[in-house]
Amino acid sequence: MENLSDHPPGAPVKSNVAPACCIAAKYHLIFLPIEDIITLSEKRKIFKNEGVICMALGSEVGIDLGTANVLVYIKGKGIVLDEPSVVALNRDTEEILAVGEEARQMLGRTPSNIVAVRPLRDGVISDYDITERMLKYFIRKTCGSSRLFRPKIMVCVPSGVTEVEKRAVREAAAEAGGKAVYLMEEPVAAAIGAGLDISRPDGCMVIDIGGGTTDVAVISLSGIVTSASVKVAGDKFDEAIIKYMRKEHKLYIGERTAEDMKIHIGTAYPRADIVTRECRGRDLVTGLPKSIEITSTDMMEALREPLATICETAHSVLERTPPELSADISTGGIMLTGGGALLYGIDRRISEEMGIPVQIAENPQSCVAIGTGKALLSLDMMEKGPINRKKPYA
Repeated sequence: MENLSDHPPGAPVKSNVAPACCIAAKYHLIFLPIEDIITLSEKRKIFKNEGVICMALGSEVGIDLGTANVLVYIKGKGIVLDEPSVVALNRDTEEILAVGEEARQMLGRTPSNIVAVRPLRDGVISDYDITERMLKYFIRKTCGSSRLFRPKIMVCVPSGVTEVEKRAVREAAAEAGGKAVYLMEEPVAAAIGAGLDISRPDGCMVIDIGGGTTDVAVISLSGIVTSASVKVAGDKFDEAIIKYMRKEHKLYIGERTAEDMKIHIGTAYPRADIVTRECRGRDLVTGLPKSIEITSTDMMEALREPLATICETAHSVLERTPPELSADISTGGIMLTGGGALLYGIDRRISEEMGIPVQIAENPQSCVAIGTGKALLSLDMMEKGPINRKKPYA
């Protein structure tokens, strides 16, 4: 093979390795199954990544396709993207104007010809076309746009999704650029990402509180024994805060303001010191802008109903759990994952309701994505799993 360092730019590079092209980059050799002859100018366009020429031989990608956020995990690199699952597009031309955090900043602040939408609702796809385009954007941003090396993609879905919803996720990921698409239940991924050993014959219980759904599952021997999924999670928390402000304070606030209140003073269990925050919105009586002080006690009252629903769901799962596994859970406790686990005092609230110790995972928001990435190491096993097994048509 020719010495690339002495080669003029733009000239073809011939390799004696067929049908691969061997590219030297800073004394590293990377073999790529592409055409035998490639120009250095083409090479710079395709294989440039932070100054080092490289290309993955068919990347393996894990995606946490959440209602609130999309996280992308690439095998060997970890989590490379964490963006809100929001898309802004032009109503007239259907052109996408922004995706992710930039689009989230537009929520509730767009002119009539621009709309910022969330293409996923309650944990499933509500707008297939926009979801596909959003996925395509994120995959190209993290894996590049080469058609020669389409990645294998594993996508997490809530437990209990229908076959139609599974098919929608598979097709959207495939159309977005996936070579092969695998599905994985979110509670299993969350348990793996939280560091639990699910392969043991011991019961472990996971409550994953995401943006659209809360998944509760008892896992043993790498499989789900009993589970339940309820469409009450972070989005319902925001809706509950909006309803509370309208009813108790006659103040109309938007989703972003409600989310800000939830993050900063949201409370699931009484605080030792009451905290306050200024809340701004529109007075429903006068129609004028208005700001009032809201306390953490107000937030605990606003979130009472959705929190009660989550506790009831966890209770119902335990009622259907075999007694031997119930004994394991009473000893090992419950693992709390997902963005909802960051709500102040939610672990103590659930522990008090269930009478079982509850602990929060180290990085609750990233547990599903990390678990998906770890599962990429055993794609063969995942392909044979029940969620990926192809069912014959009746």
